[in-house]
Amino acid sequence: MNPATPATLPELSENATPQEILAKGLLAAGGPVKLACSFSVEDLVIIDLVQQAKLPIGIFALDTGRLNEETYEVAEGITERYRINIDWYYPRREEVEELLRAKGPYSFRESLENRHECCRIRKVEPLNRALSGLKGWVTGMRKEQSATRTELPLLELDLLHGGLVKINPLANWSEAEVWEYAKKHRLPVNKLHAQGYPSIGCAPCTRAIEEGEHPRAGRWWWENPEHKECGLHRRH
Repeated sequence: MNPATPATLPELSENATPQEILAKGLLAAGGPVKLACSFSVEDLVIIDLVQQAKLPIGIFALDTGRLNEETYEVAEGITERYRINIDWYYPRREEVEELLRAKGPYSFRESLENRHECCRIRKVEPLNRALSGLKGWVTGMRKEQSATRTELPLLELDLLHGGLVKINPLANWSEAEVWEYAKKHRLPVNKLHAQGYPSIGCAPCTRAIEEGEHPRAGRWWWENPEHKECGLHRRH
């Protein structure tokens, strides 16, 4: 990957629409760009926007081996609705086997270090392969999602992955705006959302939330809020 330079990032108003952010991000990247899709409602909104605008943005997904069945149903719904391909990436079998033999299937609940190890094997390493050869990638992250994302820019240089242009078209959207779009366009959202799961990751690391809890309270619920990232979106 050839590192981009700061000059490649255009100026964008904080009021820029997701379509404008995507278009400017594509131009800045100057090469292949894909959406990192976890099949969240945000990702579905982005896929619909991309398809409507006929933008040359592909899709890849990480199958950690511990996803909910409902997540695969969303993936199937997306491919059927838009007739598009999803590039799936999986953890390396040898690393998963070694982890399970050494520490068992729930080591990630024993310490933050163990959880990061599991995420590295099941998410971070496959992500590195997925990003190989790309010039940019798109995420469904939003500023209000968690304490670790409040300073999220619309476009940024992902220096941890060789200077790729990272595009966050929904950074300024609220949860209400996301769901308004999803309902208006009848997107095939995950059934678990209706069961109290606003944020969905791997099955054993996600629970339904109680009324009044933060939307991401069900992710790695045994950890402090400032630790609730898996390593996919580190900025330094």
